[in-house]
Parts: sequence; C-alpha cells; structure tokens
Amino acid sequence: MRLARAVHSGSRSSQRWHEAKHDLTPWFNFLLAVIRRGYAEFEQRAGQVKSPRGAKTGLVIAAIEAQPGQFRISDIQRACPGVSLDMIRRVLKDLRGKKVTCLGRGQNAQWRKLGN
Repeated sequence: MRLARAVHSGSRSSQRWHEAKHDLTPWFNFLLAVIRRGYAEFEQRAGQVKSPRGAKTGLVIAAIEAQPGQFRISDIQRACPGVSLDMIRRVLKDLRGKKVTCLGRGQNAQWRKLGN
C-alpha cells in the first residue's frame, strides 16, 4: 500500500516536469507522512524501554562495589554514563557510614568502601 502511494505521489509530482511546471507537494506530503509515522512508532517503542525503578541505584552500587580501593565520584560517573551526578551523590549519601566513607571534602574527595 505504501509503495503504491509512493509511486502515485511520485508520478503526480513529476507531471509537467519537462515544462518546469511540476508540483512537488504530493511527494513532499507523502514523505512527511512517512516521517511522522516513523517518529510515532519510535516514540511508542522508546516509551516501552524505560528502566525499572531502582535500576540506576543498582548500577551505582555495582560500580562502587567494583572499585578496587579508594575512588572518586568521577570514577563512578565513568562507570555509569547514563546516571546523573545528582543520582550518584544521592546513592553515596544513602550509603555513607554503612558501606562507604568520605575521606575528604569537595569535588575531588576520595571515597572508600567500609570493611577494606
């Protein structure tokens, strides 16, 4: 069906081509309709790929556990590129005193897992 519409739109667009009086509107409308349908399908599929609640927290915790010794927040950011800095800080704050401890202050402060 789409192919038939494409051919029909293309043939209507090329009428009077040799006279330089052709009209690209039918073809352009067809192209925009295809793009719009594709975008709608993409939007629907992208909505189905949401990560489950708590998945980012799990990623941050796994990245912390994978650190060999002391680490910085920037190390966790590199290990979790899809997680915001605020989320990483929130997880570290929740784990502070239980699983990790902060060894300094400021942006480049070192962190260490407890029990090491």
